Order: sequence, then C-alpha cells, then structure tokens
Amino acid sequence: MSRREQKQAERADRLAEEQALTMLDGGRSGRDERRAKTSARKQAAKGTSDGRPGGWDGATGQVGQAGTTDQVGRTGKAAREKAPAKPKELFVPHRGWYGVGGGRVGYMDPPTMWRATTVQACGMWPFAAGSGSPMTGVPLGQHLFTGATVCGDPLNWFTRARYISNPSLFMLGMPGLGKSTLINRMLIGLAATGVVPLVLGDLKPDYADTVRALGGQVISIGRGRGGINVLDPGAMGEAAAKIGGEAGEVLKAEAHGRVLNMVAALITIVRGRPMDDHEQSVLSAVLHHLRERTHQGRALLLPDVLRVLTEGPPRVRAVTLDRGDDARYRDAVDPLHRSLLGILDGPLGDTFASETSTRIDPDAPAVCIDISGIGEADTQLTAAAMLAAWSDGLGTVAASHALADAGLAPRRWFFTVLDELWRPLRAASGIVDRIDALTRLNRSLGLGDAKITHTLKDAEALGTDADRAKARGFVERAGMVVCAGLPKTEMEDLGKVVGLSRREIELVSSWSSPPGWGVNGDNEEPPGRGRFLIKVGGRPGIPIKVAITDAERRLHNTNTRWTTNEEAVEQAAARAAEQVARAAQEGVHGLPGVPGGPGTEAAAGRWTA
Repeated sequence: MSRREQKQAERADRLAEEQALTMLDGGRSGRDERRAKTSARKQAAKGTSDGRPGGWDGATGQVGQAGTTDQVGRTGKAAREKAPAKPKELFVPHRGWYGVGGGRVGYMDPPTMWRATTVQACGMWPFAAGSGSPMTGVPLGQHLFTGATVCGDPLNWFTRARYISNPSLFMLGMPGLGKSTLINRMLIGLAATGVVPLVLGDLKPDYADTVRALGGQVISIGRGRGGINVLDPGAMGEAAAKIGGEAGEVLKAEAHGRVLNMVAALITIVRGRPMDDHEQSVLSAVLHHLRERTHQGRALLLPDVLRVLTEGPPRVRAVTLDRGDDARYRDAVDPLHRSLLGILDGPLGDTFASETSTRIDPDAPAVCIDISGIGEADTQLTAAAMLAAWSDGLGTVAASHALADAGLAPRRWFFTVLDELWRPLRAASGIVDRIDALTRLNRSLGLGDAKITHTLKDAEALGTDADRAKARGFVERAGMVVCAGLPKTEMEDLGKVVGLSRREIELVSSWSSPPGWGVNGDNEEPPGRGRFLIKVGGRPGIPIKVAITDAERRLHNTNTRWTTNEEAVEQAAARAAEQVARAAQEGVHGLPGVPGGPGTEAAAGRWTA
C-alpha cells in the first residue's frame, strides 16, 4: 500500500464516521446510514474535479456528498457538538511506518525450527518422512544442508546396513582439516560397541591419549624406546601352539608367510628396490631351517639369519642351485647377506635386531603403536616401523579369529587405522606390494580398516606405473571414500576413480580455501575444517559437518606444539602466589630488603625503585 493510498483510506474512515453520526442525529434508518457510508467512501476514493479527496467543496470549505447542499455539513457539525468525542483508532501498517524512526522492517523473521521424532511430536506433526541420511553406525555429525544426523563407519555399514561390500575406508584431505579427528570419533564409537581399535603406527601421536582413556595399550617404538622383532610370529605363534593339530599347522604356515613378507619389506626399504625372486626362496629356506633347529621358547633374531647364510646348510644350498660349488653359492646369497648387514648395522638395526620390547595384548580393549619418537627426517626407519606395526597388528587379528574358530576365545571384531599412508609408499619402490599384501584380505579377517593420506597424487608420485596402479587400487577397493577439503584439480582426478558430480567437486574444492584476511586470529578456522563428503559407490555424496565435544578436543589436539601450555603457566602462577602468601604469614621482617629481614645488608639498594 502506497503512502497516498494510506491517506485516502484514513480520510474515507473519517468521512464514514461523520456520515454515521449525521444519520443517527436526523433519525434516519439503518439502510440510509449504510447508503451514506457507501457514498462517502466512493467520494473519498474518487475525489472532486479540483483534485481534493473526500468531496471537498472549495467554495464553502466544507466536506459533503457530491450533488447535495451544505446542510449536511452543518447538520454534521451540530451532531459533533452534541455527541461525545469518540477516540480515534490509529492506523498502523503491519510492517511499520515509512521513514526514519517508523520501525519499518523489510522482511519478517522466519519462525524457529525444531526437530523431534514422530514419537515426541506425533500430535503436533503427525506426518512421518525419512530424512534420507543413514542412521546406522557411529554418529558422525549433521548433514550440511538438511541438518539431519548422519551415522556411519565401515564395520556397521558392512555388517548391519549392507551399504558397502568391503569394510574399508579411504580418506583424503589437506592437512589441518580434521581427517584424524573424524577417525578418532569412529574409533571411540566402535570401542563403545565392543570393537577393538588398532592404531598401527601413530606418527604425531594423534590417538595415544584416546587409547589410554579407553583403557587400552600404548606401545612405543623407536631408538632407545622399544623395538619389534620381525622374525617373532607373536600372537599367531602362540595361537598355533594352543590350537594344535591341522589348524595349528595352517596358522604356523600363515605366520611364516607374514614373517617372510616383513623381512622382504625391510630389505626393500634398505635397497630402494624389490628383492629378486630367488632371494625370497633363499630367505624362506633359511627361516624354515631356523624353526626346525631352534628350541621352543627361544626367539629368532636377524643375526641368526646371517649365521645360517654363512654356514650354508644343505636345505639353503638346494634352493641356490650351487651344485656343490661354494663360489656359486656365495654369488647367490651375497647380495641378500649384504642387505641384511645393512639392516643390522644401518639405520634400522637398533629397532629390529633385538627381541620385541612389548607384545600386543590380544585382550586389550584398544591398542596404539606409537612411533612418534622417530625423527621426521628418518624416512626409512619410519616406513619400516609402520610396516612392522601393521604386520604385528594384523597377525594379532588373525590369531584372535583362529582361537575363536577353535572355540578357545570369544569372537572379536577389529578396526585398524593406517594413518599417513604416503610415508611408507614413498620409502622405496615396490613397497606398495607389501602394503597390498598386508591389507587386501581384511574382509575375510573380520577386520575393518581406515587408510588416511593427503591427496591422490601421493600414489602418482610412485616410481613405476605398476606401483601407481596398485596404489590407486586402495581407493577403488575401498567401501567408503571420505573427502575433506581438496583442490579442484585433485577432485577432478578423484572423480575419475569414484565418480563425482560437478556440484560435489565444487563443494569439496571450496573447503580447501583458507579463511579471509580480515580474521583477528582468535577462534577462526578454515572454512573446510570439520566438513567431509562421504561417497559410497555411485550414490550421491553425503556432505556432513562434524562438531567435536570438549572431551574429544582434550584427547585429540594435533597442534599441541603450537599452543600455549596454559596448565604450566597456571601452575607457575600458583607457586608464585604460594610463596607470596608464605612470606606474608612470616611477617614483613621475613621479606628480602626489609630492614631486619634477610639479605638487607647484601641487597641494599637493589629493591628500591
């Protein structure tokens, strides 16, 4: 309604009121009164020929109906003098008056929205409709667009919901956007349901405090901290001895294969290239020879392998095809001998040459192998420690299931976390084969896993086309692919593997942008922190936003080196306050520099301004 229309409406109301009073005073009927009101409104809306609304008579200066005398005006004036004054109602537009101070609003605030279940709000809103978000598994966060709760994890989506055919997760994202935070939430939620989390190689550490809070076991690996004996069958050897019979022999054979694979991985790291096929045959024969001739209860060590290679027993010579010629035997085993010496006397010797410092407890509610004590620049030892931790942890899983199959232990499920996958991938050419061999059969082992890296280019940086194809297979075989903020080019490459729409690529790419220049640095976060896109097969992605709790924030702070140790500052302040209070209790004479106090003569003049 325009301002002119508002004024015309007000004048029409006043004219109708005057006409009504006039009709009452003249004794007219109700019909004439209604007719007068109608005529007055028409006159107010139409106006006279001189442009003045409301039937204004320019000659007499009075208001009246068109075509009548001024008697109506005089009668109305007399009626107004006799009738009591009626309070006039103020007309207020529903959005306020125009102009400054009129309280005008441009739009109406939307009503507050509340969410409730159909049981809680069945009478207020009796219509039920699905939100379209999965509700099976660990609560992860809220849908970015609908606000619905989103739940999920590889184990529950594989066993209960049947959304995926492989209980594995592959996560990509730029640093600092919350990848390990989301995995940490899955770890806590799965532990609450009886699943055993295994963090096999914690580099920062990101998960050690969480595992301790869950009552789990934390094992430290590094120089001077602890080591892993790669020849020790560990939990698989103990389970094979308990089971016995044919099933025990099968488990021993599997343990032998894992030990062989782990030693070959160490040699690959030291050499920078894979082992030759005949060298693996020689190494396998050496391990068989040692197990047959070593007393039960004594652990095998890498120096024992060197001793057997030096001795050259018949079983080992048979696989070298030396035909009784020592020169041919030495030519066959010397490269392997040199590589093993490089492990023992090189950067890996202190960690892998002795017995295992702490074995994994199969009954622990959670396990974390902490390798944060290894320096960032020591890439070979880091990669070797991660592979050894993976081999030991997955061997523990296989032993647990073998005992359960034999009826000697309850059935347990496991969830492994393989963080910073790019570290071992770049350690040496061919190492991707070892990782693939360790993790390919997780579905048959009752094991869910989460592999975490930064970008798909970590796989593209490998030396050979075969290694790059195998590394891309980690993403292709994953049941769930979770993306944090990534550059647009990276998302386009990922879209060729998992199938991303243009909208999904633009959404995830926007999360990789840093905050604006105008932030003051207090609590601002990058726009993509805590935002993830979950992709499963060809289904549309599920964008979620994760908000962590205070307990999670205390247990999982990946920037501890960049934060002030407020607790230490508070403790120092408390100690200072204690000293002042103690001195005050002793009196002013007990304070330094006060006449009669200690050190007055020696410190004269040093306590004055």
